[in-house]
Amino acid sequence: MRTGDSSSEAAATAASGGTMGEEKVVAPPFRLAEVALRLCVVPLAVASLWEMATNKQVDETYGEVAFSDLSGFRYLICINATTAAYSVASILMSSFKFITRFDWLIFLLDQASAYLLLTSASAAAEVLYLARKGDRQVSWGEVCSYFGGFCGRATVSVALHAAALLCFMALSLISAFRAFSKFDPPPPCSEIPKQMADEQWK
Repeated sequence: MRTGDSSSEAAATAASGGTMGEEKVVAPPFRLAEVALRLCVVPLAVASLWEMATNKQVDETYGEVAFSDLSGFRYLICINATTAAYSVASILMSSFKFITRFDWLIFLLDQASAYLLLTSASAAAEVLYLARKGDRQVSWGEVCSYFGGFCGRATVSVALHAAALLCFMALSLISAFRAFSKFDPPPPCSEIPKQMADEQWK
């Protein structure tokens, strides 16, 4: 019996040691991926902001057009500035160990940033689509044939913004995994009646 107990304890120790070894192998890639994604968001958001904020074109016949004339583009600039600032702050905070207590806060902020990027990308893409294709039902003609440079720079800005959105979508998954992995998984359905019976006997 003792031999069996010792062998089972050794197997349990080996299994736990194997699990710890696996955690050490799995955890660093997630950490490295998270930092890399947050670092990527900063230049993408800043480049998108700069490309749109400096976007202006003057035509001798049709006048001048700038990003400030369109609310969708103004919204994109505001969200780019917000997400870039949050990315820098989250990178700085991640260097402190106590930030692991606030995994839920990081998860919520990542989710909020992803949704804000999604809404601003949708608004800017809609404006850009109307500028390129127009809308005949409301007699809104396309303008990119007259302001080609403006539409080209706006397209680049929206593309960079979309890349930042993809980064934050991945960050949302990583932060969600880190926040929810602290909880034990629910028991299988077959074990629930047994647990209820044990509680009643207690």
